[in-house]
This record gives sequence, C-alpha cells and structure tokens, in this order.
Amino acid sequence: MNNSNTPLSPIPAEERVFTGASMASLWFSLGVGLLVIQIGAYLVPALGTQEAFLAILIGSVLGSALLAWAAKVGGDSGLSSAGLMHQVFGPGFAKLPVVLNILQLVGWTTFELVIMRDGTNAILLKAVGMEINPLWTTLLWGGVLIALMTGSMLTLVRQFVSRVGLPLVVLSLLWLTWHFVSVLQIQGASEFWSKSGTGEMGMLSAIDLVIAMPVSWLPLVADYARHAKDGKSAFKGTWLGYSLANIWCYALGVLVVSVSAPDADLVTALLVAQGGLLALGLILLDEIDNAYGDIYSGAVSAQSLKSSFSIRNLGVAMAVICTALAMVLPMHDLEPFLLMLSSVFIPLYGVILGRMGFTHTANSTSNIQTPAAVNLSAAIIWVLGVVVFHAATQFAPEYGSTLPSLIITWTLAWFTRAKA
Repeated sequence: MNNSNTPLSPIPAEERVFTGASMASLWFSLGVGLLVIQIGAYLVPALGTQEAFLAILIGSVLGSALLAWAAKVGGDSGLSSAGLMHQVFGPGFAKLPVVLNILQLVGWTTFELVIMRDGTNAILLKAVGMEINPLWTTLLWGGVLIALMTGSMLTLVRQFVSRVGLPLVVLSLLWLTWHFVSVLQIQGASEFWSKSGTGEMGMLSAIDLVIAMPVSWLPLVADYARHAKDGKSAFKGTWLGYSLANIWCYALGVLVVSVSAPDADLVTALLVAQGGLLALGLILLDEIDNAYGDIYSGAVSAQSLKSSFSIRNLGVAMAVICTALAMVLPMHDLEPFLLMLSSVFIPLYGVILGRMGFTHTANSTSNIQTPAAVNLSAAIIWVLGVVVFHAATQFAPEYGSTLPSLIITWTLAWFTRAKA
C-alpha cells in the first residue's frame, strides 16, 4: 500500500522500538482502572465465588488473546487501526468505522475525565474535608491530558509507563489486595470461597462480561503494536500484560464488594481501606494513561482522514474538546450509548482477524496490496455481526453476545477471504 498518509502506510523499521516488555508494561497499565474493578464487582452475588473466579480466568485469557492477536496483525503489518480498516474494508467504506471509532474514543476519554474528576473530589473530601467545584478538577485532569498530548507517545510509554507508572500501580494493587484479603480472613475466608450465587447470571454471560474489557481495546491496539519490533513480541507482551491486569482488577472487584457493607459504593470502599487514599490516588493517576491511550489513537485515526494535520495537533484539539464535554455532559447517563457504540467494533475485528489474522509474517509488508474502494463482502459480514451481537443481547443474553458475534464474523470472513 503506497500512501503518503502515515496511519495508512506501514511505519518504517526505525520506529519499531517497542519490545515485548514495553508492550506488556503498556497493556498492564491500560488494563488497570476503576471501571474494570467496578465491573468485576458486578459478578457477585449473581455468581458464586468459585464460579466468578473461573469466569474471570477464562474471560481474561480468552479476551486478552483476541486483543493480542489484533496486536500481532498490527505488529506484523506495521499498519495502524485505521490502516487495517482500509485494508480489509476498502478506503471508501473504511471511513465509516474510522469516524465511529473517533466518536467513541472522544466519548470514552470524556468518561475517563469524569471518573478521574469524581475520584479526585472523593479523595479530597475524605482526606481534608474539602469540597471542590467539579469544574476545577475537570480542568486539572484535562490540562494534564493536553500536556501529555504535546509529547512523544514512544517516549511516554518507554520512559514513564514502563519505569514509573507500572511500579506505582502494581504497588497500589498489592496494597489494596493485602488489605481486603486481611479483612476477608477476619470475616471468614472459607465462607467466602464456598458462597453460592443467586443464579441471576450464567457462566457464559459472565465470561462475556469479562471479555468485554479487553475486546473494547481492539480498535486501538494496532496503533501501538505497529511500533513493536515484530508481531511476536507484540502478541506476547499484549497478552501477558492485559490478561494479568484484567484478572487482578476483576478479582479485586469481587473481593472488595464481598467484604464491604452492602450499601457501600466502590470508591467509598476503597477510600475507607487502610492506606486506601494513597492507593486510590495512584490508580487515579494511572487512569490518565487510559485517557491518553484513547486520545492518541483517536488522533491517529483522525489523521487518516486529514493527513495535513499532525497527530500531536489533532490530539491536543481532541483533548480540549473532551475536557469541555466532561464539564457539560451527563456522562454517566451516556455510558449505555457508548457501550452500544463500542459493540460495533467487536464484529468489525472479527472480520479483520478473519481476513488478516494469518496473512502476514513478522515485519513483512510485501503482501499488503492496494485494496478496492469498497470490499462488499467484508462490509456485509460486519453488518451481519452487529445484528447478531444485538440479537443475542436481546433474545439470548444467557449465552453472551461478544463470542457469538466474533465467531460468526471471523468464520465468514475466513472462508470468503481472497486466496493467495
């Protein structure tokens, strides 16, 4: 694919600098977050303790493997997420998923700013009894995000995330885990482990809930994996880093909700923990890289539409927009819309993995061809996958929606791919 637009062209070898350790650090850091811990808390008491941990293990390993597979495609081809969409769906049709991806990334970044704002205000209220106008804490975190967007993504990942951010977030998770395990031992570990569920959630739907977090990063992963030294290191690092983070955060969510008062929300439960103020503060600090990850990827996708603007300038502009939106929109009310919008990318990547999952070798771009303007079969399979996803949610929620949609789209895309 010969194209002067960088997001749509394989990046040069000198920009492929991420080792497997770099990718593992990045995706462990991106996998940690208050939202992940909160979703883990949803598994109980619907499931019993043992069932919940089994669902966490299966869903995390499987979901992270899918994410790592997409990372390998990005690492092997050197293409961004927008580049993969253009390659599979054609440059004419690909503009639709690219625009939808930018829209959802702006939405999720805005939501991350709201989470950081609310968490910061809760910490200040608990620590010093100070109530801060949410406007100021929104501007604070928005300003940090804007400042980060003026720097280099490669430097941020290799210098800050790997060397500073990762050790701090691991220490905070270790501290919180130690605290809540200590509380559990006082309350009775055997009773916790043998607790049965209410039956409101089946195992398949629970696994689907766990898979939801790693696959939500599918539209972003290639934007970072293309900078890996090769597809193999991108695959291993992404799978290891994200699966560990997902297992840990989901399990911590189960643990926190199981030992806390029934009417306590997650942030309150973390705050009242011994050392919870510091640990929660470090997790909130780590939350900024989730917002950065969304905005950087959104800027890469935006540059694929408007190549005359730099990724840095587009990222700063998007960060300003997200900060403004966080001050005026009721983001907690809009979360269902964002989840619905995100659902279209699960079958989209079923098609991409079906078409490109086995077609590239490490650091090889010789088999990347200029695609037709519209690949009709890929587009039809994607639309069918979206229909399957929402039909499963509506009519058979006990089986989940992510896996049926992925399996159908991958299978159809694989059997209809162009043979070499």
